[in-house]
Parts: sequence; C-alpha cells; structure tokens
Amino acid sequence: MLSKNRKKEQEATAAEAVVDNKVEASGEAAQPEVDPLAAAQLEAAKNWDLYLRERAELENFRKRTQRDKEEFRIFTRKELLLEVLPVLDNLERAVSHAGQNGEGQGLVEGVTMTLAQFRKVVEDFGARPMVAVGSPFDPNLHQAMGQLETGEQPPGTVVSEYQTGYLLHDRLLRPALVVVAKAPADMPAADTTN
Repeated sequence: MLSKNRKKEQEATAAEAVVDNKVEASGEAAQPEVDPLAAAQLEAAKNWDLYLRERAELENFRKRTQRDKEEFRIFTRKELLLEVLPVLDNLERAVSHAGQNGEGQGLVEGVTMTLAQFRKVVEDFGARPMVAVGSPFDPNLHQAMGQLETGEQPPGTVVSEYQTGYLLHDRLLRPALVVVAKAPADMPAADTTN
C-alpha cells in the first residue's frame, strides 16, 4: 500500500514537470513583454534620484564639517585662556593695591599698560568679561561665595565680585565668584495673606 501511494506521488510530480516545461517552452505565457525604453527611463529616473540624494548628503556633510572645524578652532583656545585668566586677575589686583598706597607710580603705570595689553589679547581670542555687580544672580553664570544682608539692593542681586567671570563666544568660560544680596533679618517679611 505504501508503494502504491509513492507511485502516485511520483506520477503527479512528473505531470507537473511536464506542464512547467510546456510553459517555459512557450516563454510568452510565463513572462509579460517589457519595453526596453521604458525600463531604461525608469532606471535613469531612479539613478537621477539617487544622484540628487547623494549630492545633498555630500553638501550637508561639507557644511557640518566646516561648522565643526570652526567650533574646534574657537574652543581650542579655551585651555590657553583658562591658564591666562589667573595672571590677568593677579595683575588687576596688583594695580588696585598699588594705587591705594600712592608709592611707585612708575611701576603702577607700567603694570597698567601690561594689564591693558593682556586684556586686549584675551579679547582678541574671543573671551570677554561679564558684568556681574548689580545684575540678578544667575547660577549658570555666577558662583555664589556668600550672602550679604542689605536693604540697598533687592534680594538675589549680585552686590560684589571676588573674581571676574568670562564668556568665550557667548559660552561660559569661567563663572564669576560673587556675593549675593539677601534681605536683612530685622526687615519684616512681606505680607502674603491678601
């Protein structure tokens, strides 16, 4: 019985093979006819689309690379400026303390000129000092070193500065070290029960 079933399967497979050979021999029944001009135009349109996409991607890559190079050029100066700023701070302190005594006026003038040159070099590299005194405290730009009770300025305002902060092309290079105003303890709190 098993052999009869196997014999029937073999005959069915052979019959299918004969039908497939007849279809392949005729050729036209199996595949529709394709116009070579239309096929070439379709391929040309696909290639043109790929060309335009690759061209746009290359242009975007060039722009991105140029922008990255410019940013790298600007911000590689950061390390140098961070090393130079403490020297500038010390020169400023020396001039302010020497001016208080009134002695060595020639030395003070020389250091003042050196300080002016130093400031120009730092500004030429793109760093500029921030004005902190009198402005509201901003933790993104200032580092609070203490608070001072005062009624002269509103709470949260920078009243003095220990160290000048600097921006490098509108990015923070070094925060300003500041003292922030707070309301005096003897001042009554504002009535908020209205």
